[in-house]
Amino acid sequence: MKKLPGKTVERLSEYRRVLLTLISQGKNYIYSHELASLLHITAVQVRRDLMLIGYSSGIRKGYDIRVLVETIGRVIDSETPLNVAIIGMGNLGRAVSSYFRGKRSKLNLVASFDNDQQKTGKVISGVRCYDVREMENMIKELNISIIILTVPPDYARSTCDDAVRFGVKGVLNFTTVSLNVPPTVYLEEYDMVTSIEKVAYFVKESIR
Repeated sequence: MKKLPGKTVERLSEYRRVLLTLISQGKNYIYSHELASLLHITAVQVRRDLMLIGYSSGIRKGYDIRVLVETIGRVIDSETPLNVAIIGMGNLGRAVSSYFRGKRSKLNLVASFDNDQQKTGKVISGVRCYDVREMENMIKELNISIIILTVPPDYARSTCDDAVRFGVKGVLNFTTVSLNVPPTVYLEEYDMVTSIEKVAYFVKESIR
């Protein structure tokens, strides 16, 4: 299978999250238009995404939800679990840790890092916090391949550069600073201010 577009991977993750909720509610089958309506997209988009991962259903009652969840997992999950660390255990870092921990069996939150001596050496939001000066050793020792960056803006670039130099292969950037990484490292940047401004724009347009 060819490498999937980033937006397709995002939607597959969203499909799985919704489908897991439906399983917990006792639902076994779903049509493409039902799944599409839950995610505010078109049924054509759903069918196109599922065709990309080689999934189709000849059953008149729709897609088998459990089979679809398993198929999505085989495509987007790593065969072996990947270890993740959060750098910056302020309010956002703690919130991300509490939300993320245990959500996916193939993504293990194994460490966090901070430069605040009141936090280091302790378990915070369920994960041990190490001094940032230990980052090189712990990234190698714990085989950390992904970092979630929640540090203050002034530290974002230098912290990311260090983590990449120490061997991480993926960065999720929650800071307001745009980062540059080598082509061998995957970078995803999420700016909450930009997202809120986008929402505000459409609210403004709707009430004119």
